[in-house]
Amino acid sequence: MAVTSSGTALFVGLGAIALLVGGIGVANLMVIAVLERRSEIGLRRALGATRGQVGAQFLVEALLLSLLGGAAGVGLGAGVTLAYAFAAGYQPLVPAVAAWGGLRAALFIGAVAGLYPALH
Repeated sequence: MAVTSSGTALFVGLGAIALLVGGIGVANLMVIAVLERRSEIGLRRALGATRGQVGAQFLVEALLLSLLGGAAGVGLGAGVTLAYAFAAGYQPLVPAVAAWGGLRAALFIGAVAGLYPALH
């Protein structure tokens, strides 16, 4: 029993580190997007876009990027799990709550990572 709980703790820790690194990557990508698109932002502002509209654009982009990455991660994880289960002769099981939890976590991290560039 102790081996299972320590193995679970190890995987949760690795998952948390991967989530943190992914969030930092999304935030970095969005900051670079803001810096590279300054002229576009200036043009939109000159044409009447508010700061909120420009910020919302970058927040939506961060959320979409995170949603696509989360969906790819969930799909890849489910595929590897199913392939391993079939190869080992186990009954394949991918809990829906885990898949939805992964997508929700990706969206949350994307929202947090997109807030800084959206507000500045």
